[in-house]
Amino acid sequence: MKKQELKKGFAAMLIAAVFMLAAAMPAAAAPAQKNLILATTTSTQDSGLLDVLVPMFEKKTGYFVKTIAVGSGQAMAMGQKGEADVLLVHSPAAEKKFVTDGFGLNRLLIMHNDFVIVGPPADPAAIKGSKTTPEAFKKIAAAGAIFASRGDNSGTHAKEKDVWKAAGINPEGQKWYQSTGLGMGQTLNVAAEKKGYTLADRGTWLSLQKNLGLPVLMQGDPILLNVYHVIEVNPAKFPKVNAEGAKAFSAFMVSPETQGVIKTFGVEKYGGALFFPDAGKPEYE
Repeated sequence: MKKQELKKGFAAMLIAAVFMLAAAMPAAAAPAQKNLILATTTSTQDSGLLDVLVPMFEKKTGYFVKTIAVGSGQAMAMGQKGEADVLLVHSPAAEKKFVTDGFGLNRLLIMHNDFVIVGPPADPAAIKGSKTTPEAFKKIAAAGAIFASRGDNSGTHAKEKDVWKAAGINPEGQKWYQSTGLGMGQTLNVAAEKKGYTLADRGTWLSLQKNLGLPVLMQGDPILLNVYHVIEVNPAKFPKVNAEGAKAFSAFMVSPETQGVIKTFGVEKYGGALFFPDAGKPEYE
């Protein structure tokens, strides 16, 4: 009996000591500046990926993220004015210039997917089976088939312009070439409504395809690779930016846990991954 009482007494003392030690330990420091502005692409928003990642980041770090989903060009324009703290974008040439010009720091490879050309099942321009993406664009132009362009200086729009250039065609001003000035999800809806073609990132198309009626008609061309990077806005140019928050977000995006979430995102719901994790891999371009 006395042994049991001694054991209970010792256990109680041990528990009390643990509580005292925990109380004496300083709590994890809360961020000095909690609000973090993330300027990103509509594809990361429309696909639903940020709906998963942002709450994870907020829970882990104590930051509150204000997400502004625009085209990559607009996201970088925000960065050039110090109106964002960190960027998640997919327009490699423009990103490199953004960093070279001193507006961004620590451009890190995060993930990739690819672009696809989608269009009406009847395929009036007969692009299915084209050997290259520029060839498919030439057929669309020759047929005068409706093509819905985002026209918003986004990463997708930049890729589209690269393909038109490779095809040797300037579509601007053509009746069949319709600029929406909208994000990816909305542009896909416009193309579906007008029974036209458009260039889309696979992730957004997969997340919306059920209600679109726009099958993939061209895919797999190396020119259609779609690569995403995270970039911190340079605090040397804009002292008011949340530099610590930007660093924390960048570290979060390349962490093994986040990369694991990216790897499986969409598999259960759509039957395939919407993005492929790339942190730590060599650059594509």
